[in-house]
Amino acid sequence: MSDVYVVGADLIKFGRYPDRTPAQLGAEATLLALDDAGLNIGDVGALYAASTFNAASMIAQQILFQIGQTGIPCVNVSNACAAGATAFREAFIAVKSGLYDVVVAVGAEKNPAGMLSAGNSEGPPPEGLFGSGTMPALFAEAGVIHSAKYGTTMEQFAKVSVKNHHHSTMNPKAMYQKETPLDEVMASEMIAWPLTKLMCSVNVDGAAATVLVSARKAKELGLGRAVRVRGSALASDPWESRNGVLMNTNSVTRLAVATAYEMAGVGPEDLNLVELHDCFATAELLHYENLGLCGEGEAGALIDSGDTALGGRIPVNVSGGLLSKGHPIGATGVANIVEIVMHLRGEAGARQVAGARLGLAHVLGFGVGVGAAGVHILEKA
Repeated sequence: MSDVYVVGADLIKFGRYPDRTPAQLGAEATLLALDDAGLNIGDVGALYAASTFNAASMIAQQILFQIGQTGIPCVNVSNACAAGATAFREAFIAVKSGLYDVVVAVGAEKNPAGMLSAGNSEGPPPEGLFGSGTMPALFAEAGVIHSAKYGTTMEQFAKVSVKNHHHSTMNPKAMYQKETPLDEVMASEMIAWPLTKLMCSVNVDGAAATVLVSARKAKELGLGRAVRVRGSALASDPWESRNGVLMNTNSVTRLAVATAYEMAGVGPEDLNLVELHDCFATAELLHYENLGLCGEGEAGALIDSGDTALGGRIPVNVSGGLLSKGHPIGATGVANIVEIVMHLRGEAGARQVAGARLGLAHVLGFGVGVGAAGVHILEKA
């Protein structure tokens, strides 16, 4: 089986695009990634397109309708927030198997307005009966559990937002590029304690794309800007005896990252940077521990130390993260990978992580009571 390399990666500026379709956004991102690779749609053997709200419209075929219908296989992927990582993993498998030399993975989304939920379940709605069925409430409860067990404070959760909003000021493709001091984060509108409005991810439209190629094709194109996929893992929630009301926000990520580390032959101590799923500020601290960046109960101390900020030991979400860059659901998994690729190439501009050689991209998706997680480990070629 072939090694797999990313030779093209890009995304559009995240924001609101009322006059454009999801496929048009995805087409723009795909063309950007192809241009970055020095290829065109005629070179592509297959295309995997991720979207959560738009996948049923055959978004992959609609993207090709915009940029060139070459008759290649198209696969439409919907897997909640893990959709983009799922499309990337399927593209990785398609190349690694030897079936194709060049494959595109693209995520594109136009999020509906307002707060997003995990969807509707059969029977009485859990909202108001069993805590809450909304995502802010779910991750607020998970944060409170962490606080009760380890003494994590609201200020420590809020520091995640301060850090990521600061990082976003160096990312021209982030939705928001604005500093938010700690007192401003904590004083903003309360959504679900301890989460204020500035501790919740930004609901935006967006698209991101990557071009994956075989080792043979990578050598033909030149390895100077190529990035090797060292580990690729996708997991679903394992069965476990647990509270039937509050979903476990941790176990599926731990399962996926263990597989990715094993495949890559590395551990968290080898990483130079991480883009993780900070859908809410509480989630980032939980994932510090889930990804092995620190020990159990040490996430609060890790954010206090400054080690996860740009210039620290293990910078996290230097893009601005979902909290500031934005969270176009189906595109997020691909966008996190694009950010890692930029740093490994040394092309991240003012937010560049110095000497970056190994990075990890993570996403977590939830449906009704079940989850999915994708983890990819990438290495400078």
